[in-house]
Amino acid sequence: MTEPITDNTDQPGESAPFDAALTEPGLPEPGVEPRIIPESEHPIREQQLDREALKTLYRLRDAGFKGYLVGGGVRDLFLGRTPKDFDISTDARPGQLRKLFRNSRTIGRRFRLVQVFFKGGKILEVSTLRSRSEFEDQDEVLAANNSFGTLEEDAFRRDLTINALFYEVENHTVIDYVGGVEDLNRGVIRMVGDPDLRFRHDPVRMLRAVRHASRTGFVIDPATLEAIGRHAGELKLCPTSRLRDEVLKDLHSGKSLAWAERCMDTPLWHTLFPFYKDCGPEAATRLLRILGEIDRVYQSATEDKPVAIGEHFLFACLLLPWACERFGLPGERLQGPPFNRRWEELALTIEEQFGAPFNVTRMARDRITGLFMHLATLRQASEEGEGGKKGHPRWLKRKSYYRECKHLYDLYRLAQGEGAEGIRAEDFARKEPAPGEVSVITDAQDAPPPPSHAHGRGTGGPAFSSHEGGVFGLKSGGRRS
Repeated sequence: MTEPITDNTDQPGESAPFDAALTEPGLPEPGVEPRIIPESEHPIREQQLDREALKTLYRLRDAGFKGYLVGGGVRDLFLGRTPKDFDISTDARPGQLRKLFRNSRTIGRRFRLVQVFFKGGKILEVSTLRSRSEFEDQDEVLAANNSFGTLEEDAFRRDLTINALFYEVENHTVIDYVGGVEDLNRGVIRMVGDPDLRFRHDPVRMLRAVRHASRTGFVIDPATLEAIGRHAGELKLCPTSRLRDEVLKDLHSGKSLAWAERCMDTPLWHTLFPFYKDCGPEAATRLLRILGEIDRVYQSATEDKPVAIGEHFLFACLLLPWACERFGLPGERLQGPPFNRRWEELALTIEEQFGAPFNVTRMARDRITGLFMHLATLRQASEEGEGGKKGHPRWLKRKSYYRECKHLYDLYRLAQGEGAEGIRAEDFARKEPAPGEVSVITDAQDAPPPPSHAHGRGTGGPAFSSHEGGVFGLKSGGRRS
């Protein structure tokens, strides 16, 4: 068995003794013989791999290193699907990879990855085989050697058996240390190692198990499912930003309906969203209708016609059935002080129930609140029109909130079973600015921070810049004023 690699040398083949203290609790002891599946017994063919991935693997081979396609890429190819990403693992260390691939950079603080850049904006991530979990000892900074390991150790540190397979391009074989091929054939989601210990070590793994079950249609292994029931409450120990990111992955996936159904069958749902405990079963039914419509939009996307739905809008969809029951939305259209009081009440509740637990930005919370508050305006306009005419009045269509609020109101009507058509995928098409066109930033994450002083010294600056993207979201090429 190959000895684990440490980062104290840049010469291939040099190694350091394995440190048993670095292994994660709940994992089998080293020494397991892998199952080697020849090309004649598995469906993966080299021509199915991404061209850039093959270039990377063969360059590693020619330089004397071992390179493997790993994780979800192997899983998807085995299932006859097109992988979203082709991730590669190797026994080469980051320093060696940087010398081998000049068009690359190193990223990561806890464990270093190398991103290799290709023409057309293509990026492949290449990681060194690991001997420990990236989430072990979360308050500890990784030592300089990054705990590099062997192929076997790397397989056993992974979360799910179906994601712990390796495709070796030299002999076109699939290498399986954990029974992942059998689980793929049987349609089973199973944790690598003892699920109780793995979930205790990183509770987010429970969400990943449910995610892959919803995306593949597989069943969750009974031992894994029972462990989820025992450890669901430990999700509260995770950083709020991690929980937010995990939930967003599922909302963006095009499989959010299946994800929500799976979560609702476990204690995970009410651990994540305890405010839904006070809602009746109708709220769950309405939410599933909304998520099904969101999935339809994402599933209609193509490479030529991608779609983009804002995070705040996805969160608003997730909260809508609860907000309708909690606040009686849409309700009557309010103005003046009553409107302000309702806004403050709604904003405070959203912050307490959802904003703080998921580290949602204030801008996103305000946009969610605004969408909910203006639902009454959309309903009144839809019922009354202007002077008996069909359609919404012009003054409403000119409002900045109109477009998104109309989409949310359409989803509300669909959830209520009012025979609405839902939303149109083309309304969420991602639009690229034309050459020379001024591009205005709309997403909070892309916007520059506001100046500390509105009229202070040194706060002025050009509205246009030669840099790509410009300043304040304005690209160069427009007419200066």
